[in-house]
Amino acid sequence: MNLLLKLSACGFVMAQLSIGSLNAQRPLDYVDPLIGTQKSSIGYGGTMPFVMAPFGMTDWTAQTRQNRVSVTSYNYDDQTISGFIGTHQPAIWMGDYGYVVVMPQSGPLHVSPDDRRLPYRHSHEKAHPDYYSVVLDAGSGHLIRAEMTATPRCALFRFTFPRSGTARILVEASRPGIFGRASVDQEHHEITGYNPHRMDDRLGPLSLPNFKGYFVVQFEHDPAVVRTYGMDDSSARLSRGAYAEFHPGETVLMRVGTSFLSVEQARENLAHELPDWKFSATRERLQVEWNEKLSRLQIDGATRQDKVRLYTALYHALLYPRLFSEYGHYYSAFDDSIHSGESYTAFSTWDTFRAENSLLTLLAPERIDGMVSALLQDYKEGGWMPKWPNPSYTNIMISTHADSLVAEAMRKGFHGFDRELAWQAVYKDAMVPPDQDTERRWLDREEHTPYEARGGLTYYKQLGYIPTDKTDEAASSTLEDSYDDWCVAQVAKFLGRDLDYRFFIKRSLNDRNLFNPELGLMNGKLSDGTWAPLGGRDDTTANRSISGWTEGNAWVYTWSPLHDQLGLIGLMGGAKAYDEKLDQYFRDGYNVHSNEPSHHFGYLYDFGGEPSKTQAKVREVAAKEYGYGPGGLDGDDDCGQMSAWLIFTALGFYPVNPASGDYMIGSPLYGRISLQLANGKVFRVEAVNNSSTNVYIQSASLDGHPLDAPIITWEQIQSGATLHLRMGPKPSHWASNWRPAAVAAN
Repeated sequence: MNLLLKLSACGFVMAQLSIGSLNAQRPLDYVDPLIGTQKSSIGYGGTMPFVMAPFGMTDWTAQTRQNRVSVTSYNYDDQTISGFIGTHQPAIWMGDYGYVVVMPQSGPLHVSPDDRRLPYRHSHEKAHPDYYSVVLDAGSGHLIRAEMTATPRCALFRFTFPRSGTARILVEASRPGIFGRASVDQEHHEITGYNPHRMDDRLGPLSLPNFKGYFVVQFEHDPAVVRTYGMDDSSARLSRGAYAEFHPGETVLMRVGTSFLSVEQARENLAHELPDWKFSATRERLQVEWNEKLSRLQIDGATRQDKVRLYTALYHALLYPRLFSEYGHYYSAFDDSIHSGESYTAFSTWDTFRAENSLLTLLAPERIDGMVSALLQDYKEGGWMPKWPNPSYTNIMISTHADSLVAEAMRKGFHGFDRELAWQAVYKDAMVPPDQDTERRWLDREEHTPYEARGGLTYYKQLGYIPTDKTDEAASSTLEDSYDDWCVAQVAKFLGRDLDYRFFIKRSLNDRNLFNPELGLMNGKLSDGTWAPLGGRDDTTANRSISGWTEGNAWVYTWSPLHDQLGLIGLMGGAKAYDEKLDQYFRDGYNVHSNEPSHHFGYLYDFGGEPSKTQAKVREVAAKEYGYGPGGLDGDDDCGQMSAWLIFTALGFYPVNPASGDYMIGSPLYGRISLQLANGKVFRVEAVNNSSTNVYIQSASLDGHPLDAPIITWEQIQSGATLHLRMGPKPSHWASNWRPAAVAAN
């Protein structure tokens, strides 16, 4: 690189650094989207540095590798970029669908990702939720500067090309073997097309012949050349992709609209969201949107590094579920038709029912009615609420935790959805076995099956548990179905269905049928009523089949009945035995925070009368599992669940049973932290004498009144109360006499 080019690149990087320094106190300036993008000694978060609006329909990121199931588009350790992708891949273990890729080039036309990739350096890369930029090395001393900002369904790019060589932008509609198409409008110099690829299409029961991800690409100034590629005739109107060429040295503005309805709707989305070519103004609008959301959380007494960690977690939590509607209409991936209304997708319910959804009820309550309505629309159009829509049924994970989302919304007073339809949906989950229920084992990621719903429900209704010799992951499913039964009971209660409430509250105690008193642990059962092999520490396919566990083992799942901790205390022989068993769980290394079934464990000592152990443990986990750089996230973020845990722990409380409206108190990470609520009030947590060593609560009050239980409620938070804690370096007896209420079985 010659001196002039070096100075140019350096000046560009410094200019971008100065943008973030103008308003250093804004929450957005603390967000580092690169956190979780690198494998490290902590783990791998599987995140990507998305430029997108909160809950946006399409995410935009640099593509350092071709994504697929188990591979994301961006990995920090890669040294080249082959494009900038508008992706809908929600998590590393899920696939993408309807994506589109663009790539600037200088020199000969290169179509394949391997041939077109260009080197870059992280020192010439800036990643923010509202803006991404990078300098690409096109060889022979040529540099291409790429910048992008976004709206919920569109992106605005700015490419600055070198002063010599061909300036080209390639648009990839689909990959080889995928029958997508691109076309060129020579008169308007516009590239349009669609991509029908759904990487997870074999994981559910539905074929969707009408599914397509549509796009429209427009340029501020007319290109010199616009052509298609991928067919023998390069001037053909339809092809796998297209490209536009410009004069050397140009700065090219390009906007991309996406849609799941039509090319025309993609064009309409551009008209709604990017009506002009003002790059800075578009970015500023996205900054305002992000700052409004992020500023609902305020922190005092934290270092800049800690604010980066926390606000990045909040950014991750505000990405999902994502919009799937477009100005009053949406494509349904459940009946392959277009409908009127609002829709969302990317509900990773097995992960997010635990804390992510609960966090959204606090920080994005304006979205909850629409999200629940989306699940109910899926029920109407496909027959069931989905467990992991991407964007259709995928049958990934177990149980029907959409029941929890519905129950939590009702518990917290949300009314903007059809409650009778909600009852029909949760009742079907709880009472109607899936097709071929006794003919299949319902293997994890089994292809081409009916919708799984509660696999093994036939046996659950007959025996009070799901036998491991009949259904895969049966022990875990029994325990999680019991919790979902409790949620269905709550929905019945809210709707005044007393008989249904009594039925499901009694059945919610089926978890107790798997407690093995000789082991003091939950244990799967065979269909003849005998105990199944307990299974080992490792989670393997064979282990799941034999012992019946899902991504865990008996130790992880023993405490999984989130609604029945008092019952578990009784089964174990009292609070002392319960706490000692928890001690052994942590001491022997069973807590794997990188996976969701362990997320509530640190808070369980509250139930056993030793809240000081909860206070120490959650501090320990937060320090160990959450870092500050690209490798600073232990475990797949799973649509915000890993991040939501950190935010709640920083606040000092956590929703162990999310549908109950109760939050168990831990140990807040900072001296003062507050939530700006949608009702205009502010809930505050004040932790006097808080520090890395003063982790123990010595006394607590709520609005000046003594608080003697390690619990606060949804109503207390919504009232704008102040939780005042006095912290110290040694355990105290605060709240040690509190016990949870029993689940009434009649």
